[in-house]
Amino acid sequence: MHELSVCQALLDQVRDTAQAHQADGVGMITVRIGPLSGVEPDLLQQAFTIARNGPLTSSATLNIERAPVRIRCRDCEQENDARSNRLLCSHCSSYRVDLISGDEMLLARVELHRAESSQNSPDPERKPSHV
Repeated sequence: MHELSVCQALLDQVRDTAQAHQADGVGMITVRIGPLSGVEPDLLQQAFTIARNGPLTSSATLNIERAPVRIRCRDCEQENDARSNRLLCSHCSSYRVDLISGDEMLLARVELHRAESSQNSPDPERKPSHV
């Protein structure tokens, strides 16, 4: 299951981002995954529960957004959605297309938590911020 190594690399990137922003923890992590990315979303979710244990991410959650397969036709120059096993232009049926999206796995959003001390309260509150 290569999703575990993908997840570990993702969490390394998230931890680096959290440290760069001096965060105390990470809340929700949102990734966008296309069906042609080679990453199985359900397996990534399972791997995440194992890999998140570590500094800053032990209570993080993973939100997966599925990206559509989008193509641009070289013949009629139209853009449209396509099925991952049928990359044909829906306007002219040409097979001469360029893939616009659907093969990506992107880190879309990271919710960071920071402890902010209030002058009136000795207990720090966790405040979310998005990167």
